[in-house]
Amino acid sequence: MAGIPLKSRAVTGEGQMADDDSALRVIETQVAMLMRLGEATRRSAPRPHRALDRAAYVILRFLQEAGPQNVSAVATRLNLDGSTVTRQIGALHRDGLVVRTPDPLDGRGSVVAASERGLAQVDAVSKARREVYDEVLRDWSAQERQDLAGLLERLTHDMDAYLKGRGPG
Repeated sequence: MAGIPLKSRAVTGEGQMADDDSALRVIETQVAMLMRLGEATRRSAPRPHRALDRAAYVILRFLQEAGPQNVSAVATRLNLDGSTVTRQIGALHRDGLVVRTPDPLDGRGSVVAASERGLAQVDAVSKARREVYDEVLRDWSAQERQDLAGLLERLTHDMDAYLKGRGPG
């Protein structure tokens, strides 16, 4: 992407960030670039990587990890409006990627779970993504990979907490 340097760093002679604002500028730019590059990678990759759009992938990964959930729980976890999740779940159901059962706690609603087909697709996409990351990070040490994984988990947790109004930490 022209005009956004991938290695823009404001550093002192010792290699430290010049100040917090400079660090925040780099973080903001790099997160935006990472999101853009992730989408470009998905679109340009072979079929397994493109089998699911971002919304479907995130919902199916959540259901894979958490098990069957009602729509409200999915919406809350993913910081989405319930009507948005209802539409997305409807599309996943039509595609045979989730199954619905009546909610035993609320007869008006339903509980959704990833279907066998949904689990197979999310596994295929996850495997394809891990292969890409393995190639991209081939020159990184195991420790650098673990550090990145930990920092990304922390960033995701704190962003989720911020969106839910709890604040980071």
